[in-house]
Amino acid sequence: MSKTHHILIAKCQKNDEKAMMQIYDLYCDAMFNVACRYLNDEESKDAMQEGFLKAFANINNYKPDYAFGAWLKRIIINTCLDIIKKRQIEFSDVEVERIAILDVSDWQFDTSISKVDILKAIEKLKPKYKIVVNLYLAEGYDHEEISNILDIPIKTSRTHLRRGKLQLQKLLKTIYNEARY
Repeated sequence: MSKTHHILIAKCQKNDEKAMMQIYDLYCDAMFNVACRYLNDEESKDAMQEGFLKAFANINNYKPDYAFGAWLKRIIINTCLDIIKKRQIEFSDVEVERIAILDVSDWQFDTSISKVDILKAIEKLKPKYKIVVNLYLAEGYDHEEISNILDIPIKTSRTHLRRGKLQLQKLLKTIYNEARY
């Protein structure tokens, strides 16, 4: 993090509104993109605003050992998840003994499918799968962290990821076949 960032954060910790606006301007686009992975555009704007307010209210808890952007991103994600929980999306416990665990590290897609197509396909997943896929793929959380964040068993996280991956593969196959014709 640059010296300028450190200075701005120190000013924010002293409730300097101008510094807060500068931090907001620096990070708003990236945080909006993060929020859009979980919510629709309008909700994303609200979540982003609320997340920034939480961040500024708790800025004295920020420790420079971590990248400020990562700290802020975690707040935005948690704000999005709070909104989703208010909608009461059920992350059902499922019987997983009969489900074969696939290699969850294998997320290779046909190279002719663009990143944009993959992101659009993720948007079409069932909400409970979309959230787990985003937390796993985009945010890099492991199943134990996802379990804690969503308050679900680890097995449920794994199952939702597996099912989300299967749905995603089907959606991308459809996109690929449509693009060929």
